[in-house]
Amino acid sequence: MRLFFERSVRRCVGLAILLFFTVPFGLSVVGCGHHSAPPVYCNTNGNSGPVVGQAFTITLAPQLAIIGESVNYGQIGSGLSATTADCKGNSVSVSKYTYSSTNLNFADINPSTGAVCGGTWNRNTGSGIPDFTICTPPVNPPSNAVAYVTANAEGVTSNAIAVYVHPVVTAVQLSSPQSDTPAGCNANDPTSDCCPNSTTGSEPSAPGYAGTSCVSQNNRVQLAGKVYYGGFTDAAHNITCQVGHLTFNAQGSSNVVTIDSNGFATANQPGSSTITATISNSATASNAGFFSTCPPASIKLTAVGQTGNPINVSLNTPQPLTATVLDTNGNQITGISLEFNSTTPQTISASSGSILPSFPGSATITAVCLPGTCNPSPLSQVGYLGNGKPITSNGITANTTGSSGEVIYMASTSSQYVVPYDFTITQQGAPIKLQYVPNSMVMSQDGTSIYFGSPQGLMTLTTAGNTATAANQAIPGTVLAVSPDGTTVVVTDPTRQTVSLVGNGVVTTSYGNVVGTSAAWSPDSATVYITTTSNTLLTHSTFNNWQVTPTNTLYTDVTVTVPHIGAYFSGTETDGRSYCPTTTIVTPGSNGNPPTTGNEYYPLADQSTAQTDRIAATTDGNHILGATVQGGSPTLNDIAVTLPVTTPCPQPPNGVPVGFFQSSFTSHPLSSITASQIDDVVPASNSALAFVTYTGSSGLLPEYIPASGTVKYLQLANGATTATAPLSGVFSTDNLTFYVGASDGQVHLISINGTTATETGVLQPALPLATGTGNAPVNLIAQHPKKLQS
Repeated sequence: MRLFFERSVRRCVGLAILLFFTVPFGLSVVGCGHHSAPPVYCNTNGNSGPVVGQAFTITLAPQLAIIGESVNYGQIGSGLSATTADCKGNSVSVSKYTYSSTNLNFADINPSTGAVCGGTWNRNTGSGIPDFTICTPPVNPPSNAVAYVTANAEGVTSNAIAVYVHPVVTAVQLSSPQSDTPAGCNANDPTSDCCPNSTTGSEPSAPGYAGTSCVSQNNRVQLAGKVYYGGFTDAAHNITCQVGHLTFNAQGSSNVVTIDSNGFATANQPGSSTITATISNSATASNAGFFSTCPPASIKLTAVGQTGNPINVSLNTPQPLTATVLDTNGNQITGISLEFNSTTPQTISASSGSILPSFPGSATITAVCLPGTCNPSPLSQVGYLGNGKPITSNGITANTTGSSGEVIYMASTSSQYVVPYDFTITQQGAPIKLQYVPNSMVMSQDGTSIYFGSPQGLMTLTTAGNTATAANQAIPGTVLAVSPDGTTVVVTDPTRQTVSLVGNGVVTTSYGNVVGTSAAWSPDSATVYITTTSNTLLTHSTFNNWQVTPTNTLYTDVTVTVPHIGAYFSGTETDGRSYCPTTTIVTPGSNGNPPTTGNEYYPLADQSTAQTDRIAATTDGNHILGATVQGGSPTLNDIAVTLPVTTPCPQPPNGVPVGFFQSSFTSHPLSSITASQIDDVVPASNSALAFVTYTGSSGLLPEYIPASGTVKYLQLANGATTATAPLSGVFSTDNLTFYVGASDGQVHLISINGTTATETGVLQPALPLATGTGNAPVNLIAQHPKKLQS
């Protein structure tokens, strides 16, 4: 006994010495008789039950836990994913899940991956074919084939996922729910709301919706559908209650409608959307129908705290605006995405929904609902139920008193030079040489850039430093217009016969086999109207790209209506065209799908027999002023217009009629002048008066007062002994001065007091002729406002 004890002691001492030399410091060694750490239990007593860190629950495919999975006969479903947690909800890793199905005859499952076969998997096929790669449709499955699959690991079983196995789905249609109709559910041809698996939980009732009418904002409706197989859409092929849960989704704008998992749809912002149905999270989805949130029927714009129209707004003082919008059901729409436009944004802006005068002057402010930022629609349903069409508010004219400084730029199509004059320091700048002689000149509305066209290329002058760039020889032609936001220039090239939109010195889009003659932009920079040398109107918009419209007469000029609901075009007659397309139903709706529409864009809305060569709109929206030399006698025609402001676009089957814009005109012979060509009609931004510029003689500047229909003439003399023709002109932003470029090479300064015009001086830019000697006529002129220096 003693010998055994001594040997045991020696072994323990030897072991201790060995461990002393081999175990790193900081580690402990469990000696003889030491037990492992006790388990931690979940219950409060702490001595029995589930153990923390061990598998307690398995969650299988939570996205399918309620709606289940749907597979066609012979279809392989996606693999199911499982997660494991302990009794405290902490994630637990398991080495392997085993998946099982309650019926392997029609819902066979790969036990390793959880992939479900709508039939039976291949097993032990041989010939090198791996198991679980071929799914064979079931033989004689029950009409309602439903099985349940689970995942198992470490003795724990997951929740069960319902698997619906059915014939191959060939169509899904949006249909009126049957459960809320007096007849109730049709067992032989049911809709999805009549199936046991159609909804979850308890939902408050809502009226059914089938896509044939619009739903007012915040109203709630129930969607339902029918599912078919075999390529038919009749009751005999209805398998709606065999496929499981239908999930509806809106395509396109997510602001139009919100649809919950049970098919209840809540109307949001105006617009329409295609509705798709997905069957129990399977890959089978179909365009099932259409949803429409009611479009605006009217927009009433008011200035907070102001009454009447026009209103007075102080310089640099914000004037808040309120837009009240009603839909086609007479219900108010809130949170709508409106654009606020100003006829002179560089003077009085309104982009943020309030008026802010930066300079003295006058502007008309409107609010517009413009697709696709407001009231969008799929292209195939534009105009159906009123979606996809614009509507504009009434206009508010804001006047801001005071005087401002200007910088004007004087140029000529016969000179290679541009001369600025800064009235804030009463100083004429040095001549700026362009690379080529320009054939056109247009200034951006913010006054930062001037674009010059030429056959050799597009030239740009930056007004901040009065520096001219080299010509962009990739863009030759004539500059017709610049968008109000300053981002896009319209250039036409007569040689290549193209009309192009240019941004940042690059052609962004172009249209061929056409030559433009004039262009005018909508105030939101979304649409440009372009007249051409043929009986064709060319338009481009951000919504419907290029559109070509044949015309009965040759258009020579264009002006946008105020407010913008279309444009007027000059010619042997003066035509008004609406931004409302004329919509027709091309294909009637059927099988739960909405009708498809066809649209004639920019249709005739007015035909006036007034002849005009050049035309302009007054900012009060009451007059289209046009002048002509047709017939050999210069004439000014004042077309008084009544526009359907705040009126929604006509809906099918009614199109836009001639007479949608109403007008009458009065002719005023300009018998005192001799003119071979009308160059321009230039109204003041306060609509108080307008001037006519022309090529000819007599040295008289015609002035027209729209309020009284009076024509007066101002002799451009200023001591000159020879007659001169007013070739070009521009108003100062405060409407107190009119600058007239003339054939004598001078710019005549016309001071305005009410409607009385008086010449008070001249500028002498002395533009050198490109060929020969002497000074060029000033037939290109532009101005931008500048803060007066103290």
